[in-house]
Amino acid sequence: MAAPRLTVVGSINLDLVAQAERLPRVGETVSGASFSRVPGGKGANQAVAAARLGADVRMVGAVGSDELAQAALAGLREAGVEEGWLVKDAPTGIALITVDATGETTIVVAPGANAELRPEDVALGDAEAVLCQQEIPAESVARAAELAPRFFLNAAPARVGAPEAELTVVNRLELEALGDRRGLVCVTLGAEGAVLLADGHEVARAAPPPIEAVDGTAAGDAFTACLVVSLLEGRSREESLRRANAAGALAASRFGAQTSLPTAEEVDALS
Repeated sequence: MAAPRLTVVGSINLDLVAQAERLPRVGETVSGASFSRVPGGKGANQAVAAARLGADVRMVGAVGSDELAQAALAGLREAGVEEGWLVKDAPTGIALITVDATGETTIVVAPGANAELRPEDVALGDAEAVLCQQEIPAESVARAAELAPRFFLNAAPARVGAPEAELTVVNRLELEALGDRRGLVCVTLGAEGAVLLADGHEVARAAPPPIEAVDGTAAGDAFTACLVVSLLEGRSREESLRRANAAGALAASRFGAQTSLPTAEEVDALS
């Protein structure tokens, strides 16, 4: 089958990650951590994930003119993602991430250049399908939805007024924030897996394979990218959801954001 063509419009960050035995409480300092810099951002994560899964991917986003930009772009370039990103007069986006020994995380994002991605920057060309998240301005997401022949949305972080999509991927809290949605809605349920709804009615459900959690960063991005790519490949809803659960589980079993994203062969072996 021909590789699906996907344009991702979203955020590009550099993750500054501290791995500690446990997460600190308010006002507490936890020492003895290890430190890493890992390319991240929900948009870039999903673009890299889709490319590793066999899609032909283009990334539209923004980085700063600072020394962190090249490190933030390294994963996209390594995965062969086509360049559609801009350089803005702003800092490159940063995520401050703490990961504990069980894989639980706390994340604080300073969006930087991501907040400067304007609707007029969203040039889709001959895109066949577009995937967005909500770490960029709402008006830029709306512009991508307006221009896209097929539009997919990971509505995270949640905000009111997100555009309708062929598929919307949310967790329970994000679904509550969005309210009723038309089209296909995938609700992720953590360790319970995920459920696919069509016009509010369940059409598929899948549980993740058992794994030992290492780092939950980008697990949702691996899940979303795999679900979208699988549907674009023409797979059934049931198979697509199984593969997405496997991709998310594999990412959660590894350290880092883009460093954890699986290939199609790894997903198929686990699903």
